[in-house]
Amino acid sequence: MVMTEVFDKLKALQDVLAEKYSLEAKINDSPKQLSSQDELLIRLRKEFLETNESYEKVKEEVGQIQVELDEAVKSREAGEKGMDNISTHREYEALEKQINEASAKEAALRKDLQKKEKELEELNEKLRADEEMIKAQEANLDANKASIDSEVAQYKEQLKELESKEQEIVPGLDSEIVYKFQRIIQRNSEGIVAVKNGVCTGCHMILPAQFANEVHEGEKILFCPYCSRILFHQDVAEGEITEDYLSMDETGSLADFDDEFADEFEDELDEDMVSEDSDEESSDDVDDKSISFEE
Repeated sequence: MVMTEVFDKLKALQDVLAEKYSLEAKINDSPKQLSSQDELLIRLRKEFLETNESYEKVKEEVGQIQVELDEAVKSREAGEKGMDNISTHREYEALEKQINEASAKEAALRKDLQKKEKELEELNEKLRADEEMIKAQEANLDANKASIDSEVAQYKEQLKELESKEQEIVPGLDSEIVYKFQRIIQRNSEGIVAVKNGVCTGCHMILPAQFANEVHEGEKILFCPYCSRILFHQDVAEGEITEDYLSMDETGSLADFDDEFADEFEDELDEDMVSEDSDEESSDDVDDKSISFEE
C-alpha cells in the first residue's frame, strides 16, 4: 500500500474515531446529568423524615398536655362541686385553693396546648408540601432517566455503525500505528495533520528543515516531535498566508534581533573609541605643559 493510501485511510479513520470517542464520552457522562436531581431527591427525603420526626414529637407533647389539662379540669370541677357540701371555713379555704390552682393550671395548659396545636398544624402542612415535592421530583427524575436511556440507546446504535466502519478501514494499516493513532485522537481529537511551509498545523511549531523534508518526501509515517500527531505534506496555495507565519512576522525573527544587537554594539564601540582618543589628547596636553613648565 502506497503512503498516499495510508494517509487517506488514517484521515477517514480519524473522523470515525473522533465521533466514536465523542459518543463514548456522552454515554459515560450521561449518569452525571442526573446526579444533581438525585442529590435533590435525597435531600428532600431527608428533610421529610426530619420534619416527620418533629411532627411526632410535638404530637406526643400535645397528647401529654391534653392529659394534664383533663386532670386540671377534673380537679377544678371537683372543687366546685365540693363547695355545696362544706361545713367549715377551713374546708372552704381548702376547696378555694384547689379551685384556684386548678383554674390557673388549666389556663396555662390551654395556652400551651393552643401553641403546640398550631405548631403541629404547621408541621403537618410542611409534610404535605414536602411529600408533593418529593413525588414531583421522583416523576421528573423518572422522566429524565427514560429520556437519557433512550439517548444512550441511540448512541450505542451509532457506536455499532462506527465500529463497523472502523473495521472496514483498519485492514492494511500497521496495528502499532493504529494503536498510537487511537491514543492521540483520544487526547487531541486530531491524529493526522498537514505540514505547511515546514510548520505543523496541529501545534503550529516550526519543524527542523531535514525533518520537514522527510515529511515532504512522504516515504514513511512520521510523528510530530512536539505534539506526536502523524504528519503529511500539503502545499500552500499561492497567496495563502498561514497563521503561523503571520505570528512570526508580528513578533520578528532571531535574525532581526541579532542585527539590532549588532547595531547597538557598533554604536557603543564608536563611542568608546571617541572617548579613548579624547583621553589620549588630554594626556598629550598635560605632557606638553609639564615639559614647558620644567623649562
